[in-house]
Amino acid sequence: MMSRRPLLVALLIGALVPCAAPAQLLGGPLGSVTGPVIDTVGQVGNGVEQALGGIAQPGDRPGSVVYSNVAPVSLDRVVQPIQYVRATAGELAQLRKMRLEALIRANRALLDRDDQGQPVRKGELILTDPDPALLALATRAGFRVIGDDGDELGIRIATLSVPRGMTVREGLKVLRRVIPATAVDYNHIYEPAGGTLLPASGAALAVSAPIRQGTRIAMIDGGVASHPSLGSASIEQRGFAGAAQPTGHGTAVGSLLVGDQGPFRGAARGAQLFVGDVYGGNPAAGSATAIVRALAWAASKRPSVINISLVGPNNRAMARAIAVLRSRGIGLVAAVGNDGPAAPPQYPASYDGVIAVTGVDASDRALREAGRATHLDFAAPGADLVAALPGKGFTPVRGTSFAAPFVAARLAATGSRAQLTAEAVPGRGKVGRGIICRTCRILPKTVGLR
Repeated sequence: MMSRRPLLVALLIGALVPCAAPAQLLGGPLGSVTGPVIDTVGQVGNGVEQALGGIAQPGDRPGSVVYSNVAPVSLDRVVQPIQYVRATAGELAQLRKMRLEALIRANRALLDRDDQGQPVRKGELILTDPDPALLALATRAGFRVIGDDGDELGIRIATLSVPRGMTVREGLKVLRRVIPATAVDYNHIYEPAGGTLLPASGAALAVSAPIRQGTRIAMIDGGVASHPSLGSASIEQRGFAGAAQPTGHGTAVGSLLVGDQGPFRGAARGAQLFVGDVYGGNPAAGSATAIVRALAWAASKRPSVINISLVGPNNRAMARAIAVLRSRGIGLVAAVGNDGPAAPPQYPASYDGVIAVTGVDASDRALREAGRATHLDFAAPGADLVAALPGKGFTPVRGTSFAAPFVAARLAATGSRAQLTAEAVPGRGKVGRGIICRTCRILPKTVGLR
């Protein structure tokens, strides 16, 4: 068996090699390699095998090629995924940095980086709730208003382009000298909790059944694909980075909420599901402005809970939107990510009032690769379970992305954090107040998978 460290080094090198090969969906007939959908060390949480860790699964054939969004990685032997789960905190943090760098390099025309290496929209800065005087000061300094939008939340965001020849980092410094620093920020990019997002090749977007009265849950993610388990679900989708597009990650999360097919049963069956797609099938999307617009749309649907299985940095526009949603009594649940305890705290899970969720395996042990937030509220099944594949079939999944919807479902059902605390059961390791929806896990063998 290949040792962990040589393969991790190989992955770091491979991550920086641009490649035009399309990423392939794993776990069934839509993909070139069968195996679990891992949302972990360089995960596959969207149904994609990433070059940055977790790349081989039991049963992979010698010489098989696993495609990432960055580069193909050739495997010359069988490697068990547990090796990547055992990566050290430092290795996980390094893999995170390399993954973000790879995303930026693969999308140079769209992305730049902030001063911490986090992907941001290239040449764009955003002002939250600016008054005319601030915009006038910005334009006199050479910045141009390219977007000025209000929304259902009562938040106004002005998007500015930086002057020609200036990087976005330089532009931020200049603009903060001109106007109050509290008003301006980067237009950050957010990832599905721990990795990139991929369109579900060949799958159609899930078509909504008539909206019924009852529980309303929203999710901010990629689009949800059609699937037999979702055939009778009430789903409404809206795109905020172009037209909504089906994705593996969004489909998995959606199925864990409202899926219902034979032994596979989502934790919020019968609920109305509103999906805000902030990617449009593009891993370089997922901007703070798109997410804020999606949150505003979701709020207009009057959900009791919004699930956000995405991670990124603190952002002024995002923080403002979260605060408004909290003031309206809408429950907010977010995953802590999968980049390990040495990674910086992730948002929106770290915002006050947001329920931060980690994952546990079938032994009730906290996932080693789970990231962190400034607070940890609950855990839920995040490994040794299955979710829907776009089109048909199911696949094993792993990661905090898939734990969050269980908590969101129970919050919608119970109506309060206090009730969640009352039903939480003890776990092993860092699980916050305990494990929620422990019995919601659908084991692979239940749907005929090994």
